[in-house]
Amino acid sequence: MAAMADWTSRSEITGDVVFFRYASLDLEKNVETVFIWDLDQTYLDTAINSLSGLLQTVLEKAFTKKNIPATNTLLQSLAEERKIQAANQMFFPCYFITASPPQMEERIAEKFKFDEIFPLGCFYKDNLKNLRPGRFWRLRKQVGYKLQSLLQLRTRLSPDVRQICFGDDSESDAIIYNLYSDICARRLSTSEIRQVLTKFNVTGDQVDTILMLQSQIVEQDPIEKIYINLATDTDPEYYLRFGRRTLPTYNTFQIALDLYQDGRLKLPAVSTIAQDMIYNYNYTPEELLKGMDDLIRRRVLGERAFLNLRSQFMAQGMMDEHFLLSMQPLKEQKVVDNAVYELEGLFEPWVPERIDYLNDYR
Repeated sequence: MAAMADWTSRSEITGDVVFFRYASLDLEKNVETVFIWDLDQTYLDTAINSLSGLLQTVLEKAFTKKNIPATNTLLQSLAEERKIQAANQMFFPCYFITASPPQMEERIAEKFKFDEIFPLGCFYKDNLKNLRPGRFWRLRKQVGYKLQSLLQLRTRLSPDVRQICFGDDSESDAIIYNLYSDICARRLSTSEIRQVLTKFNVTGDQVDTILMLQSQIVEQDPIEKIYINLATDTDPEYYLRFGRRTLPTYNTFQIALDLYQDGRLKLPAVSTIAQDMIYNYNYTPEELLKGMDDLIRRRVLGERAFLNLRSQFMAQGMMDEHFLLSMQPLKEQKVVDNAVYELEGLFEPWVPERIDYLNDYR
């Protein structure tokens, strides 16, 4: 218990946001691209939105914590790519945000070490204090906590940093990341921010903290891409309201395909992730190829990426020459620094001018 209580001396505490830093401030300020990863139902298969789920998470040993299929392999692949680009830099420019309590930090840090992941830092929610009558509702409300965490992180990073965000559909992560984007870009007025945050049960003190943090950051949208793991099987069409920058995915393989298309992963890494899902998580090659076809049908994966992937998968025996797509992939139309923003044809905007946060049409 003494070790668990020691977390207060190793962290920075602001309200219910607890931050553990694993790298120097100079390193944080000099990173050009940062990956932000929601921990629960995005990296680890945890459930912390109920009393029983929270207690189970607290008691669980590090080596028994289960990954969302192949997320550890994906992170290792991204870290390896970064290592090549940054002269063997040990730390991976990634931050985790979790609603798990800070008493879990040592065990989750052990899990990172076990998975050979070395993030720059991790945010925890001081949630155990909500385990009393009158505060149970706060266990499930993450918008204020995550927005404050993201804005605190923004103050630590370079003004020009680009952020690639990963979340899931069980905790309003698409709303949180897009609202964070709008707050950074000043697309919403102060009164609109207050109105939206009130709708999501953010307390008055936390609203004030979020607005104070906004005043400390540059007026710039740092988000490059948002991936949402469909953990609760939300219809992907729902996410069109957030623009094409927000990509809902059914599994880690689909994320890997898109990261490959944008030049953030190499072909061998995509194959490694596929093999991990087949051999360790009981996916079939047919299921994975169906996921690739789904991205083509949703006009996400373009022709150039598909042709390269097809050659790789056929050489490995994962795909045969008789494999048929439900539609032909479209040609890339707008590519900037290897990232694909548009394919041929008419599309929803990359980022909408206005997102209706007050009405949910799910």
